[in-house]
Amino acid sequence: MNQTISPLAGLFPNRADIPAEFAPGEPVFQREYLIGGELKCWQGELAPVLSPVCLRDENTNELTPYVLGATPLLDGTAALSALDAALKAYDLGRGEWPTLPVLERVLHVEKFLQAMLETRSEVIKLLMWEIGKNEADATKEFDRTCDYIRDTIHALKQQDRNAAHFIVEQGTIGKIRRVPVGVALCMGPFNYPLNETFTTLIPALIMGNTVIFKPAKYGVLLIQPLLQAFADSFPPGVINIIYGRGRETVGVLMESGNIDLFAFIGTNKGASDLKKLHPKPHRLRAVLGLDAKNPAIILPCCDLNATVKEAVSGALSFNGQRCTALKILFVHQSIADEFVQKLAQEVNTLKLAMPWQAGAQITPLPEPGKTAALTALLQDATAKGAQVMNQGGGEVAASLFKPAVLYPVTNGMRLYQEEQFGPLVPVVPFSDISEVIDYVIHSDFGQQLSIFGREAQQVGELVDIFANQVGRININSQCQRSPDSFPFTGRKDSAEGTLSVEDALLQFSIPTLVAAKQTDAQIALLKQMILKRSSGFLATDFLF
Repeated sequence: MNQTISPLAGLFPNRADIPAEFAPGEPVFQREYLIGGELKCWQGELAPVLSPVCLRDENTNELTPYVLGATPLLDGTAALSALDAALKAYDLGRGEWPTLPVLERVLHVEKFLQAMLETRSEVIKLLMWEIGKNEADATKEFDRTCDYIRDTIHALKQQDRNAAHFIVEQGTIGKIRRVPVGVALCMGPFNYPLNETFTTLIPALIMGNTVIFKPAKYGVLLIQPLLQAFADSFPPGVINIIYGRGRETVGVLMESGNIDLFAFIGTNKGASDLKKLHPKPHRLRAVLGLDAKNPAIILPCCDLNATVKEAVSGALSFNGQRCTALKILFVHQSIADEFVQKLAQEVNTLKLAMPWQAGAQITPLPEPGKTAALTALLQDATAKGAQVMNQGGGEVAASLFKPAVLYPVTNGMRLYQEEQFGPLVPVVPFSDISEVIDYVIHSDFGQQLSIFGREAQQVGELVDIFANQVGRININSQCQRSPDSFPFTGRKDSAEGTLSVEDALLQFSIPTLVAAKQTDAQIALLKQMILKRSSGFLATDFLF
């Protein structure tokens, strides 16, 4: 019997509704994982991979998540095998990879990039089906990742050119090069499972470290098309790819004490828990991208219409599932009512659709239980005086959640402090800018903020106040990571270390100095080592 279905639920497709070019194909039950240059076959339990896209039964209208396949649930023994392979390849800094000349490491990365490009359509489709990213954003993520690899290669070449010469200071001749740190553990997030993962993985590799890579909990199957490319492009043990529950795999790696570099993008609690497992934390270098509660500060002097459009994009791009999303809007009370009215109207123009549909802006959420968690935040706010300002805001059907503008939000509500990481837009009216300053200063997070206004004096004063509070201040624009040449960092619980194309190379390496006294004998010795090419470190080759 055909059940009555809500308009929101009606957005989910029947199987016949899916265009052939976007159809996911047969489920992939992956058993392969990469250790020591070989694709191993896991004989144990698999973790099912369910798409946030539900299929609607033609007869009953029942919604069922599409099964994309499964990935290996490796155990601690398999994880330690990966560690053994990485340690062997690094060989206390004496292995082939850490001692390889920069140009040869670059050639390996370029080989991988060429192989990666051949998987473009497959990976883009999996981004759409695994995490609900619309076609345009999935395509952008893949292409931007390839650009990042190219930019990293260019930056490393320039770094090596700068290091080709000797320095003479106070009677001492020195040569400084950056060298690898050791074995790196790289873990990326589900919202950018390719791009953000590779912004740590590629620099770690190209600087000569050996790597254990564990894909995100969601967006994991899309790494499968790249396994062979990794295996073919790097020497055995340089890159090892494992799967499974973090508590059973990552925990034993950290407890071993043999992880030298920890690159993690996720929650600050998760990062802290894992770092505590390392027996010698002072020897662990961490590069972390963590939680954020980025505020927008909307002043009476702002361009209201332009600000509304930027706020909607900043708060709700990819369903608000970005660490850089605008997660709370502070609006001066003199313009708050008008702003909220325009904001609600703009939010309701967003197109809720499946990832492959043209113009899709709000798509199904990949995390199981996420719609219930968002509903709980919304109900907490409305129970304490906030209202849903846009028609239908907060409606739910399976994994779809219609964005909700909540106003007025106050400091007694969970949404005031908690990171929602989803399509809820809390708006806080303020009368005195000191209220907002106090919020930013005492927040546990310090990634970014946005200031919207046109009065130079007021905006300039706020820039100076917040420069020591967050990692980036955006003027009349949303928070964002790009361009990748800019530093990406944060304060407090939002980050550890800095990522940009050039900064990442520094994070995954350490400077080493060779020094000698500026005497005739020592100069002659250095010249002989250079002419005989007895030391790669001292080489003065200029890398083109």
